[in-house]
Amino acid sequence: METAPPSLLRRDTYLLAKVGKAVRARLGARMAARQLRLWHMAVLAALDDFGPRSQRQLAARLTLHPSDVTRVVDDLVERGWVVRTRDPADRRRVSVRLTPEGEEALRRLEAEASAVEDEILSPLTPDARAELSTALRLVFDHLHQGSGEDEPVP
Repeated sequence: METAPPSLLRRDTYLLAKVGKAVRARLGARMAARQLRLWHMAVLAALDDFGPRSQRQLAARLTLHPSDVTRVVDDLVERGWVVRTRDPADRRRVSVRLTPEGEEALRRLEAEASAVEDEILSPLTPDARAELSTALRLVFDHLHQGSGEDEPVP
């Protein structure tokens, strides 16, 4: 096992990056076992949290290229987890909506994410975990101040 230089281990930014990489890898592996990527869960969560949206709105909210959102939505449509519908006010606009099956799928994916969180954060007491959550949210909110995002999506 390689050990990082002690000077790096004293840097919170280094530790955050390494923990983030580990979380992404573990959750990514769980998603891959279902032939999914983390972006599938992000699109489902955005639709669940904010309701039907156009693909362009999803791309902007998730800071994804519109063509990547199209591919993710195509996958989700194929699974029956979302549907595309024409906007009655503007027939040129297509809206993406979560289906009941998509809501169920999202709940299963959220359980997977919770399991990864529990695994990664197992050394922490419940109080330490709550403090970490609060501190991370403060940093996240600080980074997104003035970015035009009213409620950032993970």
